[in-house]
Amino acid sequence: MTELITEVLINNGLLFAFLFVGVIMLVSFWLTRHLFRGLIPGVALAILIGLGLAFLGGNKGIADFPLFAGMALLGGSMLRDFAVVATAMGADLDKIRHAGPAGAVALLTGVLLSFVLGVTIAWGLGYHDPVSLATIGAGACTYIVGPVTGTALGASSEVMAISIATGVVKTIATTVLTPLIARRVGLDNPHSALVFGGLLGTTSGVAAGLAATDPKLVPYGALTATFYTGLGCLLCPSVLYLALLWLSGW
Repeated sequence: MTELITEVLINNGLLFAFLFVGVIMLVSFWLTRHLFRGLIPGVALAILIGLGLAFLGGNKGIADFPLFAGMALLGGSMLRDFAVVATAMGADLDKIRHAGPAGAVALLTGVLLSFVLGVTIAWGLGYHDPVSLATIGAGACTYIVGPVTGTALGASSEVMAISIATGVVKTIATTVLTPLIARRVGLDNPHSALVFGGLLGTTSGVAAGLAATDPKLVPYGALTATFYTGLGCLLCPSVLYLALLWLSGW
């Protein structure tokens, strides 16, 4: 019976991957509610559990085990890019006007500051070529912008992994710290949520952090955070990369 169940799960790897991720989310939110009393958002716990499981495998993480091979497809570039396109298709460009000039300034400022910080981190790690700098800088924007930029510029898998890790760290930090600092920074109204989402941009981190702060603020923060991802995918492999080429004299 065990062999039969295992064979069925292996033959339906993607479906089992969805089920497995769902169980992780269920456990994470249960721990958040009953153990941490809402101090740590469930999404942050799920990400930490995922990172922990990744160490159990090899190059593909837990997907190296045949039973979890579907995780490679679920977490691969195809579904990642599909999620980006689906998010962009669901966004109404006219709604950005609700953020006003402050939202537009927050978007540009957020992308530029994150990119510069990521480039600084990359330089400190010993990466001095424009492609690596741009890829890791883009990863500091979000863990989606990083691999999109790296793929466009032909970055190595090692550099792309660092860019993704940088974005994941940003997401976790945003998720965990948002409810802790919300009152101190005045994050208690739709306008501030719009600006907040534009400055940080990590959609999952902003949405999870605002959900733990005030669920009514989530749509506003997620709105500008969605545009942030699109703006980062547009600027990082083009304008900002060309700026790095010019500054480095390549």
